[in-house]
Parts: sequence; C-alpha cells; structure tokens
Amino acid sequence: MTPTSKLLDLQVLDELIVTVVVDNATDALSSIGPEIPQLSEIFFLLNSVPPTRQHKGRDCITVFDQMCMACHGLSVLISGRRGAEVRTALIDAGPNGEVWLDNARRLGIDLAAIDILFLSHWHWDHSGGIPTVVDAISKAKRGKGIRMPVMVDVHPDRPDRRGIQLPGGPMVMLPDEPTIDAIENSGGHVVPHRDAHLFGDAFFGSSGMIARTTAYETGLPGHHSFQGDHGFEDPLISDERLVLANVRGRGISVFSACSHAGIVNACLQAQVLVPGIRVDLVLGGYHLAGATVEDRISSTAEDLADLINPRIVAPGHCTGWRANSALAERFAPNAFAPSVVGARYVLTSKPPNVDSPQKDVQP
Repeated sequence: MTPTSKLLDLQVLDELIVTVVVDNATDALSSIGPEIPQLSEIFFLLNSVPPTRQHKGRDCITVFDQMCMACHGLSVLISGRRGAEVRTALIDAGPNGEVWLDNARRLGIDLAAIDILFLSHWHWDHSGGIPTVVDAISKAKRGKGIRMPVMVDVHPDRPDRRGIQLPGGPMVMLPDEPTIDAIENSGGHVVPHRDAHLFGDAFFGSSGMIARTTAYETGLPGHHSFQGDHGFEDPLISDERLVLANVRGRGISVFSACSHAGIVNACLQAQVLVPGIRVDLVLGGYHLAGATVEDRISSTAEDLADLINPRIVAPGHCTGWRANSALAERFAPNAFAPSVVGARYVLTSKPPNVDSPQKDVQP
C-alpha cells in the first residue's frame, strides 16, 4: 500500500472495547455525560472485587487500593468483535513494563488474548515498556499452549534516542529506544510497516505517515532525533502512525497516540483512509501542552467541532490542562470523556444516526 491508500477492506465491527492501561492522569470520580459509553475504573472494580463486609444490608467493597497507577506515557488496549470473532491489539506499552503489568493485573486483562502490539511511534514514553510487556504476553500465550508469537508492528525508521531542545537551555533527552533485538529476544515477531495497512485480520487499520493539512499543526518545535552520534532536527516526527477501527453505525475510532501531526490532521487522515464514515471516538494525546504549541488550542478545538464533529473526544496523555479545559468548554457534557488510566469505552453497533450529515454505517 502507498501512504495514500484507502483502507476500504477495514472490517465493520459489532463492538469495540477500549481500555486505557497507561495514561498521565487518574480520575475515577468525575461524572461523564449519560449518553457517553465510558466506564470508570471504579465501575469495573465494584463488579470484580468481592465485598469485605456489610453495613445496613449493603456490601462494602474496598477499591482504592486496587486502582491503577498513572505515569507519563500511553498504552491502550482495543478489542474488536465481529460476530463471534474477537481480535485484540495493544497500542503502545507506556514507558515502564512493570507499571504496565501491574495496571493490566488490576484491570483483569488476559495477556494471552493480545494478538498484536502496535507501536504508534518511537518515543520512550510509548515504547519503553515493550520488551517487558512482550515477554509477559509471550509467557502467557505459552502457558495456554498458544505457539503464535506476539506480532510487534513498528515503523522501520527507528532512532536510537530522541530529545527536545529547550529555548536557550539544555536538550531534554528521552531514554534509549528499545532495540529490535531486545523486542525479538522477548518473544516478539517484529514486522515493520511504513505505509497504511490493515492488521488483526483487518479488524484494525494503520495510517502510515499522517498528512499535514492544517496551517497551524506544524510539528513539535525543538524536537531532535539521534542515530548514533548524529543528531538532527526532526519536528515532524513522521514515523508516527494512528490506528483506526470501524464500529457499525457509530463510525471510525481514531487512536492518535501523541498527535505530533496534529489531532485535526489525524482525523482528516482517518477520513481519507476510510471515506464517508463519521468519526466516532478520538482518543489519545493531543499534544497541546507546552509554550511552543499552546497557541494551537483554540484553532484545534474549533476545527475539531466544525470540521470533524466526532461523537466523543477523549484527550489524554500530553494534551495538557489548558487544552482539556478548552475542549471541555466546547464538547462537554455530551461529547467529552477524557482518557484516564483504567477507563473503558464500550462502543456497540447501533442503527444509522439520522442526525449525522455524514454516512456513518456500512452494510
């Protein structure tokens, strides 16, 4: 496939369950609009942790010691169902494998059911946990007699390290990226993909390079990549790829990782790859935190509302409180459900939405 190929064979799913395993924030208490299919971490725990006592005829359940740990990074588990068939993919693994494993245990995730690990882009806060996570998934699969190795979908342009040059100050470096050998020695089968493609038996799709369309989403100022001793400016971070899934009657879910290309550009790319289908959930870091990018917040909120009109905006990770505030002002309460660690989104097929100006259903 070329970078502009349309993902016309993307399967239409009956259900998509999205679980946030790693994110910067934890918030199990804030209310969400009643029409939004998001379940808090506490909801899951109340239905999975046994009560420890009773008071006036009601169960008493201890949950706060079972809640996930937040950290700077992102990892999202997506499980798609079509009829009786289920495919599960993990998007990124966060910065720390031990944090990921502890959160996965708390969330009751079946490691052996994960078919593929998809790396959105080479940044340590998304890639650092991969070797540990792949090793754990591989062992879980072997324990259930599953011989198929974990497929690890990566962009082939792997830098050794990355960093951001601060204006008038030092360069803030990320740790070393995991090597291909380290991933494969952990039990992963690394499959490089530069262009748009389908994976998970076409339950999911990837964008390849995201086109820069808007005038204001111009990359990350000061960002550098390193290969050995050679460092170079790399504001576009063109190895970043998004993930798509299509739920019947709801539309396209866009998993945008960090949105270095811009969250509006990511959604526009999704509309090119799967044309004529409404954008449903837009989840990930919108990367609007930091003095060099915060001037994009108002344009982003406006274009998301007017150009994209998603059913649900779910900003997390590197979005930042200023952007979250602007997005909440524009989309809450009926379309704002931020991504926080432990949250679940249950997207189930529905009849065509007659109030949508776009085609949002496929046969």
